[in-house]
Amino acid sequence: MTHEQETLVEKKVTYTLELNGQIFMIENVPARVNEETGEQFFSPSTVEHLQQIILSGQQPDHFTEVPVYYYVA
Repeated sequence: MTHEQETLVEKKVTYTLELNGQIFMIENVPARVNEETGEQFFSPSTVEHLQQIILSGQQPDHFTEVPVYYYVA
């Protein structure tokens, strides 16, 4: 069985997290992104910094409105 070589590219991405019913977005996060699947990989220090930002309670840089839809089959 042959495995295709993954191509990971350094990019800045927007990280989104839902925590206790709130949605947090952090922009400009460094990540390695799989070009084929879009999967994002973060270094341990980046993950630690993301947690500090979210849990610190600091004021956000700005707010944004997000449309919400219900999935009805």
